[in-house]
Amino acid sequence: MQTAGTSLKQRALRKLVRQAHHPRGIAGWAIGWMFAHRPSNRKRNIWAVSLLDVQPTDRVLEIGFGPGVAIAELARRATRGHVFGIDHSQAMVRQAARRNAAAVRVHLTHASVEQLPSFGDPLDAILAVNSVGFWPDPVERLRELRRLLRPAGRIALVSQPRCPGATRDTTTRAAQELQDMLTEAGFTRLRVETLELDPPVACVLATNPTGLPS
Repeated sequence: MQTAGTSLKQRALRKLVRQAHHPRGIAGWAIGWMFAHRPSNRKRNIWAVSLLDVQPTDRVLEIGFGPGVAIAELARRATRGHVFGIDHSQAMVRQAARRNAAAVRVHLTHASVEQLPSFGDPLDAILAVNSVGFWPDPVERLRELRRLLRPAGRIALVSQPRCPGATRDTTTRAAQELQDMLTEAGFTRLRVETLELDPPVACVLATNPTGLPS
């Protein structure tokens, strides 16, 4: 039988999950602050950026940048390029903008992956950390992103499962799902890297071949 205490905990958990997906208001700001300062989150984001091999003149996009930890690391590397970011949470846009206020080549936009703004010239690299699972029709979204990349441009999709009881097997399955989606979207030269956290983090990297998707 479900007790009142159990029901209350479940409602609180559902509210926390909703805030993590789309942070809003004071609670959303607190979620962003927690994400920015949790050591494992910082380690995961900085590790993911390192795998993209960002060069000083690169034009890079992060989708779902949250509090802007990876944006700051991208800006530190793309010193003569441009770092773009989109997030569907206005609270996260404000928080990330404050964190990266001194970075003049950072451009953050309140937008969703299904309604991408213009980024001008082709991009060199794209990053998405723990956000693909929330995208509508992710394969189609990946095809659209591939159109934004220059030939041989790179993409990195990162997953650290946060479901209760997540294990190494959960991460392995998540990585395979990302690989399947990237392959269906036309990306090539896939590889998987793993960061040993609890649960492990998988980063699936792929390349845009010369031909654009039809």
